[in-house]
Amino acid sequence: MTGAPRRKPIEPTPIARTIGPVIRIGSFVMRVIARLFTRVEITGELAAFPRTGAVLIAANHASNADPVLIGGFLNARLGRPINWMGKREVFDWPIVSWLARHGGVHPVERGSADVEAFRTAMRILEGGNILAVFPEGTRSPDGRLQAAKDGAAVLAIRSGATVVPIGVGESDRLWPKGRGFPRRTPRVTIDIGAPFTLAEALPPHAAAVPSADAPASTGSSRRQSNAAATDLIMRRIAALLPERQRGAY
Repeated sequence: MTGAPRRKPIEPTPIARTIGPVIRIGSFVMRVIARLFTRVEITGELAAFPRTGAVLIAANHASNADPVLIGGFLNARLGRPINWMGKREVFDWPIVSWLARHGGVHPVERGSADVEAFRTAMRILEGGNILAVFPEGTRSPDGRLQAAKDGAAVLAIRSGATVVPIGVGESDRLWPKGRGFPRRTPRVTIDIGAPFTLAEALPPHAAAVPSADAPASTGSSRRQSNAAATDLIMRRIAALLPERQRGAY
């Protein structure tokens, strides 16, 4: 019996540790393109963004424009490159694949528990770098926050990384899900929240990392901790968004 065709294995993406030519030029191009369609305002705690150490950027995902806006406008201002987890399909396109590989985009298989992608994310953070994730996992169909998955919280708990919430406001009006091309819209905001760690923001029992030999009974406690951490991260993102986009939070 013939199974599903296996995809060609791909080489891992090098972790972006410095702003190289591809990221610098790509960010500039993304800013130019964005400004053709809208005015981008960066507000919030940019000055408080950590200049060193592991940072997990957690942002809402209402549009294909979100990574373009965050990467294009923040890489240069931070002076540090942002690493991303991107869908595996991107790496099947020759030119796009090359740009992604040199731009800090790391492949992840959607719709499955991609253990290798999680390990890659942990390596990025444990190396003291920046990783950006969308806790919702996919774009919102209507611009409002959806119930999030626990992946971002698990990464933050296990790595101890500083979490920086970001709310991208009105990007769904710039480039709605299902539309093939952006449209002109008056303004999009990138609101940067105050950095925090889950160890500081949650009760000690909720932010603890279970040991490898923890009894099975801790499974329920771990799920509760992950849920509490996810809810906290999402509510911090929601506070940075227009009220109409806060959705489930």
